[in-house]
Amino acid sequence: MTAHAKLSASGSHRWLNCLGSVEAEEGLKDQTSSASIEGSVGHELAELVLSHGGSCQNWVGKPLVENNQYIVEQEMADYIQEYVDFVKTLPGEQWYEQRVDFSDWVPDGFGTSDVISITDDAIIIADLKYGKGLKVEAENNPQAMLYALGAYAEYELTHEIKEVIIYIHQPRLDHISEWRISIEDLLKWGAWVVSQCEIIAEGNAPRTPGEKQCQWCKAKATCPALKSYTEKIIMAEFDELDAPPDPTTLNQTQLRNALEAKKLIESWLSAVESHVKDSLESGNDFPGFKLVEGRSVRRWADDIDAAETLEHLLGAQAYEKKILTPAKAEKALGKAKKGDIQQLIIKPQGAPTLAPESDKRPALNISEKDFDSFE
Repeated sequence: MTAHAKLSASGSHRWLNCLGSVEAEEGLKDQTSSASIEGSVGHELAELVLSHGGSCQNWVGKPLVENNQYIVEQEMADYIQEYVDFVKTLPGEQWYEQRVDFSDWVPDGFGTSDVISITDDAIIIADLKYGKGLKVEAENNPQAMLYALGAYAEYELTHEIKEVIIYIHQPRLDHISEWRISIEDLLKWGAWVVSQCEIIAEGNAPRTPGEKQCQWCKAKATCPALKSYTEKIIMAEFDELDAPPDPTTLNQTQLRNALEAKKLIESWLSAVESHVKDSLESGNDFPGFKLVEGRSVRRWADDIDAAETLEHLLGAQAYEKKILTPAKAEKALGKAKKGDIQQLIIKPQGAPTLAPESDKRPALNISEKDFDSFE
């Protein structure tokens, strides 16, 4: 099992932005999700092929070494092969799943970098993200920057390192992000990291709510700083929660504050709900709430028996025939053959959606009559 540092590189987006989160999370259990397991499997497959050769296709239908309960599917093999092919194009001497020590900047700091490549004058960090949620950018990525500091500590005496090149590869989003930083600027950032760690070490470090740092924080549900932030945002705009005002009566500043805090507040409320539910499921009482049976959907007790009976009663009407969606068809065909159906696929213009100004998509210039063209 992979060891994890207290101040880990993978969690640096959290503890560098909310110093108090380190102390807040002490003693709380890690949450394992299907997405994290899938990501672990993808990383293992990539390492196996990069280190030992062959193709990801060779593992389709087979279990892996560490994650031996997982059978590699064609979809994963296709996507991980894209990442493997990309890594092979990078120059320099390469190491895979390399443990790096960045304890010169972070107390007991260590982690595992997916790929480290060393040329005569550069360190290359390549990081695989197998998720298909939000795009991850290489620019100012603290996880990759900490790996770069660890690699620099290892190779500064043997190489004239001048810059670091960071790549974030998300094959399922067809996204590759690249960013370069000079060693001088990386070391300046490292000095700032040292100062942040010193504040954490003193204890009672401040908690600073924010969308990035709170997203995966284990202490989110019981965080007083996030609660206060939520109250401040909500109560600043609404005198009574039972009767919020008509949005048309709010000024632009009030509307903007509410929109910018929406994701964080929703995330906090969801964490609160999960925390109380877990407590009730553990046998504890919670005033004002209880566990009840949720909504369920009827299903056949035995699909085979149901099919035989319906065929007898309804004949061909027992079944529905429905064409696969483009996404399901591409998955069934695999990477090699999905190009054969691209000419059959259209992508209608999406309906307008609200996004912050930082979103990289261009703004739409539309009038009321343009809404008729959106599906």
